[in-house]
Amino acid sequence: MYTTINEKGILNNYAKEPQIYCATYPTQEQQRQYTVQAAFATLLVTTLILVSLGVS
Repeated sequence: MYTTINEKGILNNYAKEPQIYCATYPTQEQQRQYTVQAAFATLLVTTLILVSLGVS
């Protein structure tokens, strides 16, 4: 942990900064998985909306 002291003697703590790295573009398999997840999420939300409309 990084600590500094100002002229009044007050401590100021700083969190350690994480190492920076470049993100990698998702592979074709990962993109396919994201598409399937999006489809299931859309189906779930649509079903919940239709059920809530049907109940009310």
